[in-house]
Amino acid sequence: MRELCDKPGSAMKLSRRHFGLFLPFLSKSGVAAPPAALASAAFRFEDLPVRKSGSLVSRQILKGSTHTGFDVNLHESELEPGQMPDAPHQHVHEELLLIKEGQLDVTVNGKTKQLDGGSVAYLASGDRHGWKNSCTTTARYFVLALGDDTA
Repeated sequence: MRELCDKPGSAMKLSRRHFGLFLPFLSKSGVAAPPAALASAAFRFEDLPVRKSGSLVSRQILKGSTHTGFDVNLHESELEPGQMPDAPHQHVHEELLLIKEGQLDVTVNGKTKQLDGGSVAYLASGDRHGWKNSCTTTARYFVLALGDDTA
């Protein structure tokens, strides 16, 4: 086996074989650090940015990952009478639908239930779901998405 140094105090001689020892370090150094976890915060309703899309008004409250890397996304929405925010759909992440006021007809896998203010729906991964404001007043609700859409 060839010596790496000719004599004490001299420069180290490296061959191409030795370069391979550094590959794991080099591959890691180019990887971006994971994003910082969501920090504790308080959110005033009047400070939340408003986004309008047709008859839906939404306010993004938080979006990011917990300290364990679990994705969460929370928004509050206002939906006009007789309207749906989107067509029935399904996705990998779970959702909690928390009705603040008004009335929503929530359909999960073809079964519809009428929910009033204070009610909650849990929408499991892969279940086809949607909702419609079935009242004559604006419905206000929160959607808490849990996880991401990578299986």
